[in-house]
Amino acid sequence: MAAQLVAAEVVGSISPSTVRRILVGHRLKPWRYHMWLSPKVPRDAAFAQSIQEICSLYTRRLRAEEMVLCIDEKTSLQPRPRKAKTLPAQPGYPVRVENEYERKGALNLFAAFDTRTGQVWGQTYERKRQKEFIAFLEHLDRKIPTHITTIHCVLDNLSVHKGKEVQAWLSKHPRFVFHYPPVHCSWMNQVEQWFSILQRKRLQISNFADKKSLAEQLQAYINQWNAIAHPFHWTSQSVAKVMAKCETLQSNLAIAS
Repeated sequence: MAAQLVAAEVVGSISPSTVRRILVGHRLKPWRYHMWLSPKVPRDAAFAQSIQEICSLYTRRLRAEEMVLCIDEKTSLQPRPRKAKTLPAQPGYPVRVENEYERKGALNLFAAFDTRTGQVWGQTYERKRQKEFIAFLEHLDRKIPTHITTIHCVLDNLSVHKGKEVQAWLSKHPRFVFHYPPVHCSWMNQVEQWFSILQRKRLQISNFADKKSLAEQLQAYINQWNAIAHPFHWTSQSVAKVMAKCETLQSNLAIAS
C-alpha cells in the first residue's frame, strides 16, 4: 500500500509502518474479509412464511404417519489416491500425506437426514441429474416403512429437484411432499450440517484407491453414524432467532427504500 501511494503520487514518500499506524487509527483491516450476499429474493411476508413453514416442520409434533427428511447432494467427491503411501502418526509427527495424487474421477453423494432420529440414507452416483435423483427417491421409497404415509422432504431450489421427470414421479408417489426454503437459505437444510461432519470425519484427507473404494468408505461412515445417530437441536427458541432475523432484514430494507 505504501508503494502504491507513492506510485499514484498521493504522497512523495511514506513508510509501511506509517501506513500501518494510519490503518490502526481508523480501525481498518483491509486484509480481512467476510463473504456477504446482496439479497436477490425480497425478505418480505412470503419469505417469512416460507421460513416459518420449514421451521414448523423441524419443531412441531409429528403424527405417527409423518416424517421429515432433509435431502441434498455432496458433489464432486474425488478419490485422489496419493502417489506415495500415507504415513501414520508417530510420536512427534502428524499423519504425513503425499502432496501429489492421481485423478480417478468423481462421485456424487445423495443423502437424506431424518430430522427426528438423525438417521441418514445415502447413495453414490456418477452423475447428478433428475435420473439419479429419482433413483435415490426410489431407494428411499423402498427403505421407508409403508406405514409412513407422508414424507416431508426439504430440498434446495436446484432444477434437478423440480424438473418434469421428478414432477411426474411425485404424481405417482403422493406420500412424498416437497418443501423448498427460499433461495440462499441452504443453511436451513439440516443435511448440510451432517455433510460438514462427514467432511471432517471421513473426507478431511482424500486418499482412496478409486471410486469404488470411496463409495464403500462413504457407506461405511453412514452405517457408523446410524449406529449412534442423533438429531440436531432445533427448538422454538431457534425458530424465534430465525424469524427475528427475517424481521430485521425486512426493517433494513424498509429503511433503505
